Amino acid sequence: MKLIAFSIRFKTLSIIITALCFSVSPLSAQQSGSNPVIVQPGAPGQPTRILPSSTRATLPPPSAKDIEFMQGMIMHHGQAVEMTAMIQSRTQHQGIRLIGAKISQSQSDEINFMKRWLTLRGEKTSMKGMSDKADDNSQHDGHALMPGMLTPKQMEKLKKASGAEFDRLFLRGMIQHHEGALVMVKELFETAGAGQDAELFNFASDVDTGQKGEIKIMQAMLDKKSKEDK
Repeated sequence: MKLIAFSIRFKTLSIIITALCFSVSPLSAQQSGSNPVIVQPGAPGQPTRILPSSTRATLPPPSAKDIEFMQGMIMHHGQAVEMTAMIQSRTQHQGIRLIGAKISQSQSDEINFMKRWLTLRGEKTSMKGMSDKADDNSQHDGHALMPGMLTPKQMEKLKKASGAEFDRLFLRGMIQHHEGALVMVKELFETAGAGQDAELFNFASDVDTGQKGEIKIMQAMLDKKSKEDK
């Protein structure tokens, strides 16, 4: 009798569980097929808004300074890559070779990032000519030089150097170059309304941190060479 009663209770429980499963399934299917809810937070003191499911994210309009910074930094990085390309045939200094390879790789990747950033926003990847505001010693491909960039005369002197002379000119020149990039970042963040784009903010912050670190490394190399020359 106990066995029969247990069997009846088990069957009854199975029927209840099956009924529950069937009653929940349509609701689950309805939820899985429903459109996502898009909520736009309101300004302080304002309510949130429910946006249509067809809403698509749009990039915020960049400021004129954002565009100028990115275009200028492409040119700035380009010269740094040009400088590092001279290392292989002009010096055997292992420290300079290592940091040169690091600078070349990182700044080449950053140039590609900046070009994509500008292109996505419908902007040109090069700056407008500024030759009317610069003299012959501050020209680079028809543009006024960005802060810290080497003049054509400095670049020519670097190209003609080799060995210990190249080492000193390269380190001094790249420190000057990096310090100029820091000035550009500072000017960006000090301009009202600029540097608000998340990608640009992170990139500029990385430039600031990374190049400060590389300046310390290169300055230490330069100080060591100065002691060795005495």
